[in-house]
Amino acid sequence: METVNIITIITIAFLGSFGHCIGMCGGIVLAYSTIKIEPKSSKVSQSAAHLLYSFGRVFTYSILGTIFGALGGVVTFSNTANGIMLVVAGIAMVLAGLSLMGKIKFLTLIEHSFSSSPLYKMLFKRVLNSKSNFSFFTLGMLNGLLPCGFVYFFAITAASTASPLYGALVMVIFGLSTIPAMFGLGFLASLSGATSFRNMMISLSSFAVVLYGSYTIYNGYDYIVRTEKTLTECHAN
Repeated sequence: METVNIITIITIAFLGSFGHCIGMCGGIVLAYSTIKIEPKSSKVSQSAAHLLYSFGRVFTYSILGTIFGALGGVVTFSNTANGIMLVVAGIAMVLAGLSLMGKIKFLTLIEHSFSSSPLYKMLFKRVLNSKSNFSFFTLGMLNGLLPCGFVYFFAITAASTASPLYGALVMVIFGLSTIPAMFGLGFLASLSGATSFRNMMISLSSFAVVLYGSYTIYNGYDYIVRTEKTLTECHAN
């Protein structure tokens, strides 16, 4: 993976975590903080609980990244196919960015209702009411499976790497970049409720998503052109 791609992923995830992630998952953080964490527990104990929750999310994201990276690798069976994959992924990224802006309903059309299944609800309720330390990690794992437009975008990015390893890396970087916002949710409670602040963060991250998608489309197109040029030169020789 190129350094510019890693920096872009971190930037998009970090900005988005203060807008989209706090709005989508903030309720879960506040819920488990109230139900599972004793008010009299030490700061170290509370910090450990929040970190376990976040690392649970990152673990699920890494698995998803591995899966999508592997799927991307299956369809990129040639150099030309690799370029086409990048173009398709870039288009999907642009659509995801526009959807996060509220311009289109691309992401809502591909959301799944996994979180509404009876089994998921039962597991979520059981883990939420558990007091064990590992339950925080498990809760994070379950939260990582919730339908989320941002997760979809990074899953598409993982698929565009055409590699299980790099796909997992994309999702791990995404998950780690969202930890500061989720970890500091209690301190930022007033900001999470500020519509203007959240809208600004969502707008910035969505715009970055569109730019990154456009850059990916260009890279895919350039890859196809260079591949075809190389093949033409080989045949000419």
